[in-house]
Amino acid sequence: MNHQIVPLQPGLYLVATPIGTARDITLRALDVLASAQILVAEDTRSLKKLLAIHGVPLGDRPVWAYHDHSDPGARASIAAEVRAGRSVAYASEAGTPMVSDPGFALARAVVAAGGAVTTAPGPSAVIAALTLAGLPTDRFVFLGFAPARAAARRTLIDGFADTPATLVFYESPRRVHALLADLVACLGPDREAALCRELTKRFEEVQRARLADLVVALAGRTLKGECVVLVGPPTAKEISAESVSDALDTALEAHSVKDAAALVAQRFGVPRKQVYQMALERGRGGAKGDD
Repeated sequence: MNHQIVPLQPGLYLVATPIGTARDITLRALDVLASAQILVAEDTRSLKKLLAIHGVPLGDRPVWAYHDHSDPGARASIAAEVRAGRSVAYASEAGTPMVSDPGFALARAVVAAGGAVTTAPGPSAVIAALTLAGLPTDRFVFLGFAPARAAARRTLIDGFADTPATLVFYESPRRVHALLADLVACLGPDREAALCRELTKRFEEVQRARLADLVVALAGRTLKGECVVLVGPPTAKEISAESVSDALDTALEAHSVKDAAALVAQRFGVPRKQVYQMALERGRGGAKGDD
């Protein structure tokens, strides 16, 4: 296949790459990879293999590595190339750069140096999992990889327990059982959830169930491949009055009754009128000049 060699403006091009099936790459991504003067990759071997699969000639263009263990000097070198007027394409090992990916620090370095940053969007495990999980997608929170230590992991989960949104986690197959156990402990057994594994690959698997049932279904299994765990939002009865009350107290310190009620109602997905009444009962109606 012939890919279009197009003149690229100087800048950093964040190129999304397939999370599994190689044909999921976009035509624009291939054009950028064929045209950029310098290629940078989280995994240079993976990028070269992808180029070979799609018949994109590398020629004498350099391919630099940039990953979690790269030092600030590597970012500075890439930013300097952009500043000197060159086009640089950066590709994650899989998925969209900047999403649980070292591209974040690289993009910030280029922006700080006055360079342009743009994207060739495409595959993302977060979005792919959301489309398959059967959970609400109108509002979601991406939490990346949960902390490896149990105490920190539970603290993170507790902080989002009342958030009226679908929670999305990345997790390694070695720790997914521990993550699910902590989700049950922090959120209760009845929250709707899903486990997506090996997305877009031959052995793609999606399991949808209550958290407790998901734990039972996966008990004793040795999983392979990166996993995405999704947990649906709490129902109204799962949101404690204490949580709403605490949030309202905090909001009233900086906002009028009307605005505080609106903010808290939106955060917890509860009726604004109900929260407004709670605020009035605190006797703070004139604290911030309600209008």
